[in-house]
Amino acid sequence: MPRILDELAKLFDPDCAILALVNPDTGRLEIEYTRGLPKGLHKTEIPFGVGLLGRCAMQNRPLLVADAALEPRHFPLRQGTRAMMIVPLEVDGQMHGLLALERDKPAAYTKDHLDTLVLLAGEAASVLSRLWLIEYLKGKAGQLEVLSAIAQELAAKLQPEELLETVTRESHRLTQCRLAMLQLFDPSSRVVRLQAIYPPNEHCQNQATEWLIEDSLAGSAITTRKQVELSHIQEPEYHDLQDVPVSDRLMAVLSTPMIAESEVVGVLHVFTDRPHRFSNNERRLLRALSNMAAVALQNARLYQRVFQSEESLRQNERLTTLGLLAAEIAHETRNPLTVIRLLFGALSLDFADDDPRKTDVAIIREKLDQLESFVTRVLTFAKAPESMHSRWPLDDLIRETCLLLRLKLNQARISMQYEPPERPIIVDCNKGQIQQVLLNIILNATHAMTDGGSIRIDCRLQRGASHDSVAIEIADTGHGIPPELRVRIFDSFLSGRPGGTGLGLAIAKRIMRSHHGDIEVASSSPQGTTIRISLPVTR
Repeated sequence: MPRILDELAKLFDPDCAILALVNPDTGRLEIEYTRGLPKGLHKTEIPFGVGLLGRCAMQNRPLLVADAALEPRHFPLRQGTRAMMIVPLEVDGQMHGLLALERDKPAAYTKDHLDTLVLLAGEAASVLSRLWLIEYLKGKAGQLEVLSAIAQELAAKLQPEELLETVTRESHRLTQCRLAMLQLFDPSSRVVRLQAIYPPNEHCQNQATEWLIEDSLAGSAITTRKQVELSHIQEPEYHDLQDVPVSDRLMAVLSTPMIAESEVVGVLHVFTDRPHRFSNNERRLLRALSNMAAVALQNARLYQRVFQSEESLRQNERLTTLGLLAAEIAHETRNPLTVIRLLFGALSLDFADDDPRKTDVAIIREKLDQLESFVTRVLTFAKAPESMHSRWPLDDLIRETCLLLRLKLNQARISMQYEPPERPIIVDCNKGQIQQVLLNIILNATHAMTDGGSIRIDCRLQRGASHDSVAIEIADTGHGIPPELRVRIFDSFLSGRPGGTGLGLAIAKRIMRSHHGDIEVASSSPQGTTIRISLPVTR
């Protein structure tokens, strides 16, 4: 841009040349480049309508002045100015600045000079427009690159607290604001809670960390679901907003709602320490960042629930194992106990009343009855009650299981493909136990695909003479089951994975058999494994 003034100086030989542009933040005219003005006038504001420069800016028309000394509206920036030419810089019909040339000699410029300057100003405006467009596109490319990097970083954050701190830090870096603050919204209590602030400055933090929506800065953004801009939060009308950080250095603020699945989950605020009008570009940037943060937050929360559900399933698996082991022990104890009772009864140990052995025999008989009662209770408790079985659509069971695991599979870079049965299939089962079997098989498949892969679930109906059954095949692209383990894969405490208990598939086998079904390895190779489970179908 200084070169524009250099070329004009060669052509018109002015004593002073000025290039002033409209500041997009303040909307005011500011001197950007000069030739011949005293030092220190760079960035000087020229109020619209004040002086000859301000008059030209307000009227948006070229101005030719023969003698500025005779103009009552002249507001001199330098001494000795007499002749002046002032021409607006228009881009697409909008005034973005102006060019001014001054001579210390009256009537030094004519109408022909002005017409030439108007033509040159048009060319200069076109050049500036292209430069601004290039700078804008460079900025957008940089922003997209930064947003892409932020999106990847947010996707890797599984802890909500760490994720929100990243959002405020990146908002501060992207916008160069004074302060970034993030609040989460609880719709049940209509309360907003402070979750992250950057930079962490104690002088800018209120002692309270939660506020009612009616008393908060976030209230308008949450209610309207739109961005809300306040140009001067130090004004008295905003003193009732209790969540505004305590600092007299904060001026303008833009509040952006964080929306995920049509629900407002929070608000991202950016504060400046000077009067600032947020541009459309800044608004779009913060809207994109807020939406990414909202989705990442929802994913992090879902991922936590998945981990909790998985841990709960693992705990249930351990409890189920203990129950099965207790049942096996009780079952194996009952046989010798029955023999002991029979043999003891056949001994016909009948002693006299005053013989101490009569008391011993009574005690032995009582303890044998107690052992029998204990074994019976264990076996009764370990047996799954039939009342826990219900009629369930098979498609619903499988889809719900896939939904539960979708975030874990995404993190492991594993794709899931499910082919539902051709017609609805109803099975009579314990829903939790069947889902435990499906989860165990799918989780085992993920452990076999450490570098990502795919899982495919197929269902097909099998006709039988006495009853129909459904075969569910779960195929993965993992490394397969070692041949030496394949024939014993459903044995208890057999595991080919470090840290594995070797109980999951053994329990799955017992569950399927208790449902009059089965589970088996249909195929396995270094290219993948297919597990097949079958269940009777309710007609």
